[in-house]
Amino acid sequence: FEDACRALEQAIADHRFGVLHVHAVQKTLASKGVALGRPVRIFDVCNPQRAKQALEETPLVAAALPCAIAVLGEGDRAKFVFLRPTVMLGLFHAPALHPMAEEVEGTVRAIVDQATR
Repeated sequence: FEDACRALEQAIADHRFGVLHVHAVQKTLASKGVALGRPVRIFDVCNPQRAKQALEETPLVAAALPCAIAVLGEGDRAKFVFLRPTVMLGLFHAPALHPMAEEVEGTVRAIVDQATR
């Protein structure tokens, strides 16, 4: 799990995205008295230029930012999951955002692919 998280951080940097925050979900829940039986981390990632472009098109898109990539511990393995930016930004009915959402989605997919190697 830790190796997968490190690989993800490197892939994010390699693709010129930044990590805004890492949510250590298992640890956070434990601090609230709730036990979670697997490690989960959520990486909030962003490409500043694309975020600016989306926000200038429609400020409402702020509700869908930043992109989140989750790492789920599954025994001795890790699984990566993310919500597709094309789907998320499609909720805002701003057709001008679609090409940018496709680009970001391709990059996020490449980040996850690199991290799984």
